Amino acid sequence: MLNVQLKKRWTLIQSVVFVMFLLSSTLAFAQNRVTGKVTDRTGMPLPGVNVLEKGTTNGSITDVDGKYVINVNKGKTLTFSYIGFTTREVVVNQNVIDVALQEDLQALDEVVVIGYGSMTRKDVTSSITTVKAEDMNIGVITTPAQMLQGKVPGLTIANTSDPNGSASISLRGASSLRTGEAMEPYYVIDGVPGVSISLVSPEDIESIDVLRDASATAIYGSKAANGVIIITTKKGNQDGRTNVSYSGYVAWDNTMKTLDMMSASELLAYADANNIDLSPYCDVNNPANTNWQDEVLRTGFSHNHNVSINGGNKKTSYSASINFMEREGVVKGTDMDRLNARSYVKTKALNDRLELALNLNASVRNSSTGPTDIQGRSVLDAMYYYSPLVPVKNADGTWYSNLQISQNYNPLSMVNEDRYDTKEKLLQGTAQATLHIIDGLDWNLNLSYQNQQYIYSIYNTTQTQLPSVASKHGQADRSTVENMRKQMETYINWDHTFADAHKVGVMLGYSWEQADNNDGFGLRVYNFYNDDLGYYNMGMANNMDISDIISNTLSTLRMISFYGRVNYSFNSKYLLQATVRRDGSSAFGANNRWATFPSVSAAWRITEEEFMKNQNIFDDLKLRIGYGVSGNSLGFDAFISRPLYGATGWFTYVNPDGTTSEYRTLGATRNANPDLKWESTSMFNIGLDFGFFNNRLTGTIEYYDKRTSDLIYDYPVSTNRYPFGTMTANVGDISNKGIEITINAIPVQTRNFTWSTSVNLSHNKNVVEKLTNATYSVPYIDMADPDVGGFSGTNVQRIMEGCPIGQFYTYEWAGYNENGVSVFNDYDADGNLIGTTDAPTDEDRRKTGSAQPKLTYGWNNDLTWKNWTLTAFFQGVAGNKIYNATRNYYNNVGLIAAGKNALSEIATEQKFNDSNAQRPSDRYLENGSYLRLSTLTLGYNFGKIGNWINNLRLYATCNNVFTITSYKGLDPEVYLGGLTPGLDWRNTTYPRTRTFMVGVNVNF
Repeated sequence: MLNVQLKKRWTLIQSVVFVMFLLSSTLAFAQNRVTGKVTDRTGMPLPGVNVLEKGTTNGSITDVDGKYVINVNKGKTLTFSYIGFTTREVVVNQNVIDVALQEDLQALDEVVVIGYGSMTRKDVTSSITTVKAEDMNIGVITTPAQMLQGKVPGLTIANTSDPNGSASISLRGASSLRTGEAMEPYYVIDGVPGVSISLVSPEDIESIDVLRDASATAIYGSKAANGVIIITTKKGNQDGRTNVSYSGYVAWDNTMKTLDMMSASELLAYADANNIDLSPYCDVNNPANTNWQDEVLRTGFSHNHNVSINGGNKKTSYSASINFMEREGVVKGTDMDRLNARSYVKTKALNDRLELALNLNASVRNSSTGPTDIQGRSVLDAMYYYSPLVPVKNADGTWYSNLQISQNYNPLSMVNEDRYDTKEKLLQGTAQATLHIIDGLDWNLNLSYQNQQYIYSIYNTTQTQLPSVASKHGQADRSTVENMRKQMETYINWDHTFADAHKVGVMLGYSWEQADNNDGFGLRVYNFYNDDLGYYNMGMANNMDISDIISNTLSTLRMISFYGRVNYSFNSKYLLQATVRRDGSSAFGANNRWATFPSVSAAWRITEEEFMKNQNIFDDLKLRIGYGVSGNSLGFDAFISRPLYGATGWFTYVNPDGTTSEYRTLGATRNANPDLKWESTSMFNIGLDFGFFNNRLTGTIEYYDKRTSDLIYDYPVSTNRYPFGTMTANVGDISNKGIEITINAIPVQTRNFTWSTSVNLSHNKNVVEKLTNATYSVPYIDMADPDVGGFSGTNVQRIMEGCPIGQFYTYEWAGYNENGVSVFNDYDADGNLIGTTDAPTDEDRRKTGSAQPKLTYGWNNDLTWKNWTLTAFFQGVAGNKIYNATRNYYNNVGLIAAGKNALSEIATEQKFNDSNAQRPSDRYLENGSYLRLSTLTLGYNFGKIGNWINNLRLYATCNNVFTITSYKGLDPEVYLGGLTPGLDWRNTTYPRTRTFMVGVNVNF
């Protein structure tokens, strides 16, 4: 019976297999064998074209002759796709199908934001780089500037791993002797100039356009000398659907590298070998073995969540988003959280001739940190210098302390007992109206209001070790500052094409703005009963001093501007653009409150000429040339050119009845300069845009010559002539010359695999051309004191004519003398080398290198295989020097004798009697070149899932994967902004971290 059942089952299986075979054979014979050839518009064959049956995975690829073979049923549709060409669909109705693909001009037709308008890429005459959202850096991003590192030629960005820190950013070199905002690009967000970038969450950014030359930036006049960064945020759609998106990640930060400080055993061994008595500083019979870096550092956890909604129809579109981010720093006590909210609505009225848009943005950010002050009062410093021979806490649970040692503070005490908190609140509202008067003529009105509030809160507990507050028995500081900005801009745009060949565009505008900054006050109180309330109820303090009232001076600045632009294009072949802006500002002297900033640029699209029509080398070739002038009015208050008086001290007044009172002494704190005017930057730029191999290889080569005159600086003047000892005046000149190269390529493209790559290279030469004139004179400006014990005031940089900002000017270390003491090159008054000395003087200092990189580069690689994506982004600099002030300080043998810690290298490289080891010199000047795999991301795109998930993507990212460098410090990516670039400060250098993150993007 069993055998009969088995035979029946086997017969059934055989029957099913046979039927399936017949069906598959029938289907195979039913399919149609299609062959053909794919060419470009000139008839040249295209190899590697994807030929795919629409809606299936049935496909083929053309060979080197452009030929293909595919089996597909008649009536079906074939899609032919190839990078650089528009995709074409053909219905199968015959066995031979030849296809000619047309070049995809989308890249040339993409819209570029140019300021008060936009134009297609092919009509651009200036140097403008666009970075799309999908091409920006991925990571724990706290500011949009971090997203651009290595992406834009000429844009030098040095990031930090400090959750409360900010990146240094400069475009085409430093062009000012003022720091902060005066050295950074100007930001424009959704057409509103001067908006704080803190309002924008990285997830809400659609694209960023970087205006790099003056012919592009001059339209922003007096604020555009350092370039302009235009951020465009995501807006609603008009397809009638509502889209909900979520993106989020979790991340873990770990310190990449720590300093190799002496362990307890190494310290004791060195002390024994050199007869150093450490008994006053620890229990040598029962020493601790504390690794203070391990005590202070941790794994930092971060998470970020962004929810956005957008939708609309042909009349009205809307979008809204909310973003929350929380980030722990690897240094205990350094934390940040931020909440951003954004809403936007746009609608049409008056028979679609009037467009109205409202935008409301808000942000609240909380930042916490410990002390990062000078002279040892920094957690970032103390975790290295504090002795490993002492414990974290005493037996009674209090923090260990030995204040008999100069500038010696327990880092864990500072983390827990000294808190510095900042709350930043930002609110911005904009209203925009566009009236389409007639076809091609639009009138625009933009209104904006921004309110920015800061609340600074400090509390030093009753257990603090910091010397200025240790005797206060608890001290609380609270202050608040408010900045307000109001702006109105109105302009018209007129565009018209004559005879289908002559395209003309005209823009005319007017702008008014007022900034009310630094409106605030504060208070400091001390002597609390306990630490329970911290700084939250300052009325519980028992003491305050009138000198501890913190006052701010309200600064009101107004600016009025008139501006215009004319564009002309003949058949998109010959292009011309001219702009002019007239700015008036209340910041400058009464004699120089107005200035004019013109620019002109032209371009020639050579590939549009008749003699280029039949060539097969260039797909695009455009020559651009431009010249423009822009200004720098950023970073000023309302009193920069006015006489200013303030409290300079106290005096005792005796009343007629003999009683005494203390009164303020008022005195001059700034001189008047009615001739103070704008810093002015002129720039000549020439560029060549090119495309080869059906635009699979594209790029740009740029040369620029940037010259800034009338630099503003404080010069010493005689108090016999002026009430105050310095005068803010226009004197200096700076030049920047450079070359920038960008190359984009698609080396490999197959049916399932694509490799696209882009690289940008930048070289800039910065030179201070002039520092003095007939009225104000200074031979040089010494800068950058590395703050090394015993050598206070020994600067290692000098600003001087003929040299760049960041010129190192130091003693030249020449090794050791016969006693093992460091010696230095000795020069006579004529500059001749006459030997060595262990006591160098100022005339022995020499030029020893520059902090300015000779080359800045970024290299991005995107590899796609089916639904998988892999991104590898490299960046770095070359040819620059870093002064390792951290190593300079910790290489001091005297630290050990004083009860502190020092670098392990001292045990093998330093003799105890070398009191010159820490003298600032080129011994601590190191090569700052590095290559970093900055980002490595692996992602998988699930596509559409069911009826309610339109797209789902998971990814994993590692930031700062590895760094190739010879630099001995913590990290070669040091701050490159300001007037002292290239210094690795021990008090403020935050450890560089490696970040691992896992994220998801989902669209519903």
